[in-house]
Amino acid sequence: MKSLSITGLILLAVSALLFYLTTDFTVGGITISHMMGVMAGVGIGLIIGGMVGYVSKGSAIKAEEKKREFKRLQQEKEELEKQAAEIARREAELQKNQNPQI
Repeated sequence: MKSLSITGLILLAVSALLFYLTTDFTVGGITISHMMGVMAGVGIGLIIGGMVGYVSKGSAIKAEEKKREFKRLQQEKEELEKQAAEIARREAELQKNQNPQI
């Protein structure tokens, strides 16, 4: 998003320069071609903004899915470790009961 903002500011500066060179910032110098240029610029900006938004949202959704999957796998790992510890404890008790020390 930062690079997109910088690009937008550069394009805005270029458009202001071109406007200054063609009209000297006088209202009488503004023609229909200038208005068409402004509308085209807005349209192109909306298209590019929409594409960037779509891509960034897709990336954010994929990252969130990976996060959820990682958390789920961590929980499964903890559960398996608990089960393994419980099984080991039971085996230790079983062996202790089978071989009582005197």
